[in-house]
Amino acid sequence: MITDFFFLLLLIGGHGSSSELQDGDQQITNETIIRGENASSVEPQTDQEFPNKTTTTGWEEKCNFPAIARHLKLEKDSIEYTLSRPVLGKNRTEVYIVLSLYAIINLREMDQTFVSYLWIYMGWKNELIHWDPDEFCSIDYITIPTQYMWMPDIVIEEMTEKDKAAASPYLFIHSDGGVYYKNEQVVVSTCRMHVYKFPFDIQSCNLTFKSVLHDDADIFLSPPHSRTSMKQWFDSDMHTQYEWVYINMSLISDTVKHFGSNKTRLIYTIYMKRRSVHYLANFILPILFFLVLDLASFLISDSGGEKLGFKVTVLLAVTVMQLLLNDILPSSSDSIPLIVVYCVGIFALMLLSLLETILVMHLIEKDSAAQDDETDGERSLAENSRDRPNFHSCFREMKRCNPCASSCEVSADEETSVCMSSVTQKDSSSKLTEVSSALEKVSDELWETRKTVTLLSSSSRKPGYWTTMVKKINKIFVICYLTAIIAFLTVMASLWAFAEDH
Repeated sequence: MITDFFFLLLLIGGHGSSSELQDGDQQITNETIIRGENASSVEPQTDQEFPNKTTTTGWEEKCNFPAIARHLKLEKDSIEYTLSRPVLGKNRTEVYIVLSLYAIINLREMDQTFVSYLWIYMGWKNELIHWDPDEFCSIDYITIPTQYMWMPDIVIEEMTEKDKAAASPYLFIHSDGGVYYKNEQVVVSTCRMHVYKFPFDIQSCNLTFKSVLHDDADIFLSPPHSRTSMKQWFDSDMHTQYEWVYINMSLISDTVKHFGSNKTRLIYTIYMKRRSVHYLANFILPILFFLVLDLASFLISDSGGEKLGFKVTVLLAVTVMQLLLNDILPSSSDSIPLIVVYCVGIFALMLLSLLETILVMHLIEKDSAAQDDETDGERSLAENSRDRPNFHSCFREMKRCNPCASSCEVSADEETSVCMSSVTQKDSSSKLTEVSSALEKVSDELWETRKTVTLLSSSSRKPGYWTTMVKKINKIFVICYLTAIIAFLTVMASLWAFAEDH
């Protein structure tokens, strides 16, 4: 009976009491209770209208909360109701817990915490409370302040911050001893997140209810019986979801060993999916656009430095996006998220493109330097041809200037010695002429050899050779670059779509 009534109470909101007891025994009555100050204005009623009531005064005394409080001997500091568990003998207290997720406020990836707004319903049996509703004008349930009654020490195991909002101040008590409590609170709890498929990930966070002190011999946590109806109720009560889309909530009950005794826990698991449109439009697509810009930079001429500067700028933009990603993802993840692989892969592709551009510009510069060297060689060859020494003329001049060719105007005594010297000089001049002719021939042969080597070296590489090679390199690299981009993006899309969270 207690579980059925508890479920009915949850459906109607849990606020159906006919009266409330506040501090100082202040009385609040509904429309069915006749106030004492207005009793004189009420027309006399017959005994048939109030069965089992002999007088109006007796009926008024039974139709208010103080009468029930006196009957139950409820007091704020009553040891009977507040000191220990309300059981007779060694019976255990069975506590029903129902959780309703009203709003998903936040799920912080960096510190892995789950912030939610919860409605928590608890119900248990107080064996010390009982009254006959027929004796109290059919009042079968009331509300009283929480300090008037014992409450189980139920906590959320993953909760890391104390709720700053005030707890609900009232308990709902049924005439058969059933006690029900409803509380609304913002819970900040730990949640182990799996960001492998970020931002297309599905997260599951647990909220575990347990007793701090008591084991199963004292307090047993029991889940609601009608879980199908509870699921429909959960889904209908979900209002605010912010970045996350609520999928489902599951409930399991397990028992753990705690200092040699069994302790039952109720584990509510909340499944939710991230709204990925924001990250798709503000992070993934911009990086893809940078990759397209890098691909379009192949249309820029390689002769100037604009292409290199453009590629460096785009690469720095991707680096900034990676720095923004570090502020989102947790550093304690077990596996590398796919979005990190996505950013690093695109960064690597753009880096290869930048290196190819540097190589191409180096080859173009090399080609330009070779053309300048060839022009300088031809100019030097022409100058050397004009400045080539004429050995024949030189030696003819030497022969003409030979002192033996001049007449000798000396004395008779010296004639013999002079003639002998002249003969010697003539012999030397003859030998010098022969050597000059040989050297002239060797010089001519060396000059012809130099001209041949110069012509062969200039004809082996046509002007613009490296420029032609650059065009071929660019064409091959663009084809390979496009193939690598398509393969990489295909693999990333398949992993995001079909891979499981690690």
